[in-house]
Amino acid sequence: MTDPFRLRAAKALTAVLQEITPDNGYVNDLSASVFRGRSIFGSTDPVTMVSILEPHTEHRDLPTPVAASAMAREWEMLIQGFVKDDPNNPTDPAHTLAAEVCRRLAIEAGRKAQAPERGFDPLGMNKRDMKNRVEGILIGSPIVRPADEISNKAYFWTRLTLKIVEDISDPFG
Repeated sequence: MTDPFRLRAAKALTAVLQEITPDNGYVNDLSASVFRGRSIFGSTDPVTMVSILEPHTEHRDLPTPVAASAMAREWEMLIQGFVKDDPNNPTDPAHTLAAEVCRRLAIEAGRKAQAPERGFDPLGMNKRDMKNRVEGILIGSPIVRPADEISNKAYFWTRLTLKIVEDISDPFG
Protein backbone atom coordinates (compact mmCIF):
# COMPACT_ATOMS: atom_id res chain seq x y z
CA MET A 1 0.00 0.00 0.00
CA THR A 2 1.21 3.51 -0.76
CA ASP A 3 1.61 6.18 1.91
CA PRO A 4 -1.32 8.51 2.58
CA PHE A 5 -1.19 11.91 0.87
CA ARG A 6 -0.22 13.90 3.95
CA LEU A 7 2.68 11.56 4.72
CA ARG A 8 3.86 11.77 1.10
CA ALA A 9 3.75 15.58 1.37
CA ALA A 10 5.68 15.52 4.67
CA LYS A 11 8.31 13.23 3.12
CA ALA A 12 8.60 15.56 0.10
CA LEU A 13 9.05 18.52 2.48
CA THR A 14 11.74 16.56 4.33
CA ALA A 15 13.59 15.90 1.06
CA VAL A 16 13.42 19.60 0.15
CA LEU A 17 14.94 20.66 3.49
CA GLN A 18 17.65 17.98 3.19
CA GLU A 19 18.86 19.90 0.12
CA ILE A 20 20.19 22.57 2.49
CA THR A 21 23.88 21.67 2.19
CA PRO A 22 27.14 23.53 1.54
CA ASP A 23 27.26 21.87 -1.92
CA ASN A 24 24.00 23.71 -2.72
CA GLY A 25 25.31 27.09 -1.51
CA TYR A 26 24.18 26.99 2.13
CA VAL A 27 26.24 27.27 5.33
CA ASN A 28 24.49 24.41 7.16
CA ASP A 29 24.25 20.75 6.21
CA LEU A 30 20.82 19.22 6.78
CA SER A 31 21.36 16.25 4.45
CA ALA A 32 20.95 13.78 7.33
CA SER A 33 19.31 15.88 10.02
CA VAL A 34 15.69 16.64 9.08
CA PHE A 35 13.14 14.80 11.20
CA ARG A 36 9.36 14.42 11.09
CA GLY A 37 7.20 14.16 14.18
CA ARG A 38 9.97 14.41 16.77
CA SER A 39 9.81 16.96 19.54
CA ILE A 40 12.39 15.45 21.91
CA PHE A 41 16.06 15.23 21.01
CA GLY A 42 19.06 14.04 22.97
CA SER A 43 22.81 14.35 23.09
CA THR A 44 23.26 11.71 20.36
CA ASP A 45 21.28 13.71 17.80
CA PRO A 46 23.02 16.09 15.37
CA VAL A 47 23.57 19.61 16.72
CA THR A 48 22.29 21.37 13.60
CA MET A 49 18.90 19.82 12.86
CA VAL A 50 15.35 20.59 11.79
CA SER A 51 12.09 19.00 12.90
CA ILE A 52 8.75 19.13 11.08
CA LEU A 53 5.77 19.03 13.44
CA GLU A 54 2.09 19.79 13.41
CA PRO A 55 0.88 22.37 15.94
CA HIS A 56 -0.96 21.29 19.08
CA THR A 57 -4.13 23.10 18.07
CA GLU A 58 -6.41 22.12 15.23
CA HIS A 59 -6.84 24.48 12.31
CA ARG A 60 -10.55 25.17 11.88
CA ASP A 61 -11.58 24.28 8.34
CA LEU A 62 -15.02 24.75 6.98
CA PRO A 63 -16.82 21.40 6.80
CA THR A 64 -16.67 19.51 3.52
CA PRO A 65 -19.79 20.34 1.48
CA VAL A 66 -22.49 17.68 1.30
CA ALA A 67 -21.85 15.16 -1.50
CA ALA A 68 -18.28 16.37 -1.95
CA SER A 69 -15.25 14.49 -0.81
CA ALA A 70 -12.48 16.84 -1.98
CA MET A 71 -11.86 20.24 -0.53
CA ALA A 72 -9.22 22.96 -0.54
CA ARG A 73 -7.67 23.25 2.91
CA GLU A 74 -4.78 24.82 4.73
CA TRP A 75 -2.49 22.36 6.50
CA GLU A 76 -0.41 24.05 9.16
CA MET A 77 2.97 22.80 10.28
CA LEU A 78 5.79 24.02 12.48
CA ILE A 79 9.39 23.92 11.37
CA GLN A 80 11.87 23.97 14.27
CA GLY A 81 15.63 24.25 13.91
CA PHE A 82 18.31 23.72 16.54
CA VAL A 83 21.94 24.86 16.29
CA LYS A 84 25.19 25.00 18.24
CA ASP A 85 25.37 28.32 20.07
CA ASP A 86 27.90 31.00 19.20
CA PRO A 87 29.66 31.78 22.53
CA ASN A 88 29.35 35.57 22.15
CA ASN A 89 26.06 35.84 20.23
CA PRO A 90 24.15 32.61 20.90
CA THR A 91 21.30 33.16 18.44
CA ASP A 92 23.38 34.14 15.40
CA PRO A 93 23.61 30.54 14.07
CA ALA A 94 19.84 30.11 14.58
CA HIS A 95 19.21 33.23 12.48
CA THR A 96 21.38 31.76 9.73
CA LEU A 97 19.60 28.39 9.80
CA ALA A 98 16.17 30.07 9.85
CA ALA A 99 17.12 32.20 6.84
CA GLU A 100 18.35 29.14 4.94
CA VAL A 101 15.19 27.16 5.68
CA CYS A 102 12.98 30.08 4.62
CA ARG A 103 15.07 30.62 1.48
CA ARG A 104 14.77 26.96 0.45
CA LEU A 105 11.02 26.93 1.18
CA ALA A 106 10.57 30.13 -0.85
CA ILE A 107 12.33 28.52 -3.80
CA GLU A 108 9.98 25.53 -3.50
CA ALA A 109 6.92 27.79 -3.17
CA GLY A 110 7.83 29.39 -6.49
CA ARG A 111 8.64 26.13 -8.27
CA LYS A 112 7.11 26.17 -11.72
CA ALA A 113 5.19 23.21 -13.03
CA GLN A 114 6.57 21.47 -16.10
CA ALA A 115 3.27 22.21 -17.82
CA PRO A 116 3.09 26.05 -17.87
CA GLU A 117 -0.72 26.12 -17.82
CA ARG A 118 -0.62 24.31 -14.46
CA GLY A 119 1.25 27.16 -12.77
CA PHE A 120 3.24 26.22 -9.69
CA ASP A 121 4.24 22.75 -8.53
CA PRO A 122 5.32 22.97 -4.88
CA LEU A 123 6.94 19.79 -3.57
CA GLY A 124 6.32 18.24 -7.00
CA MET A 125 2.78 17.46 -5.83
CA ASN A 126 0.49 19.57 -8.02
CA LYS A 127 0.06 17.37 -11.06
CA ARG A 128 -3.08 17.52 -13.17
CA ASP A 129 -4.08 13.91 -12.42
CA MET A 130 -3.59 14.13 -8.64
CA LYS A 131 -6.73 13.95 -6.51
CA ASN A 132 -4.71 15.07 -3.50
CA ARG A 133 -2.22 17.84 -4.20
CA VAL A 134 -0.22 20.75 -2.82
CA GLU A 135 -1.13 23.99 -4.56
CA GLY A 136 0.85 26.48 -2.52
CA ILE A 137 3.21 27.14 0.37
CA LEU A 138 2.93 30.03 2.83
CA ILE A 139 5.99 30.67 4.99
CA GLY A 140 5.65 32.34 8.36
CA SER A 141 8.09 34.76 9.97
CA PRO A 142 10.72 32.85 11.96
CA ILE A 143 11.17 33.41 15.67
CA VAL A 144 14.69 32.88 17.04
CA ARG A 145 15.40 32.14 20.71
CA PRO A 146 18.48 31.49 22.84
CA ALA A 147 18.80 28.37 24.99
CA ASP A 148 15.98 28.32 27.54
CA GLU A 149 13.55 25.93 29.24
CA ILE A 150 12.53 24.54 25.81
CA SER A 151 16.00 23.76 24.48
CA ASN A 152 19.56 23.82 25.78
CA LYS A 153 20.63 25.13 22.34
CA ALA A 154 19.61 28.23 20.39
CA TYR A 155 16.69 27.49 18.10
CA PHE A 156 14.09 28.92 15.75
CA TRP A 157 10.62 28.01 14.67
CA THR A 158 8.34 29.17 11.94
CA ARG A 159 4.87 28.28 10.78
CA LEU A 160 4.47 26.69 7.40
CA THR A 161 1.11 26.38 5.71
CA LEU A 162 0.58 24.04 2.80
CA LYS A 163 -2.41 24.97 0.65
CA ILE A 164 -3.74 21.55 -0.28
CA VAL A 165 -6.62 19.95 -2.09
CA GLU A 166 -7.50 16.80 -0.21
CA ASP A 167 -9.92 14.04 -1.18
CA ILE A 168 -10.94 12.63 2.20
CA SER A 169 -12.71 9.71 0.52
CA ASP A 170 -9.34 8.64 -0.94
CA PRO A 171 -6.49 9.77 1.36
CA PHE A 172 -4.10 7.36 -0.38
CA GLY A 173 -4.95 8.60 -3.91
